[in-house]
Amino acid sequence: MAKAVHVAVAVIVNSEKDILLALRQAHQHQGGLWEFPGGKIEESESVYDALVREIDEEIGLTITSAHALIKISHDYGDKSVLLDVWWVDRFCGEPQSRERQQLRWCTVAALREDDFPAANVEIINAIKSELK
Repeated sequence: MAKAVHVAVAVIVNSEKDILLALRQAHQHQGGLWEFPGGKIEESESVYDALVREIDEEIGLTITSAHALIKISHDYGDKSVLLDVWWVDRFCGEPQSRERQQLRWCTVAALREDDFPAANVEIINAIKSELK
């Protein structure tokens, strides 16, 4: 099995407790499914630094408050991932689609597991626990 791709993932929560989602593009692994924004951690980066960089690059937000939420290892068969998931409850700016991906705010009640890659199901459960 190949080395897992280490990814910093942001669960971005607005003041109404809605969650920001991004649609994976068709050419990407698990394309056409919704995801929580983020990206690969570079070898020389801390997870938090990668999170801040990726969220700025992808959607133009500046993170001002975040804490670790959950770590998930998942093997898709053709690819393995290690997701370092962070709860982002304070940020500056308005989300912008800097990589031509569709973005949307979603209520927690409307998060449907079938709309996400399998590794994200644990994230949805962690979100529901965090908001209890």
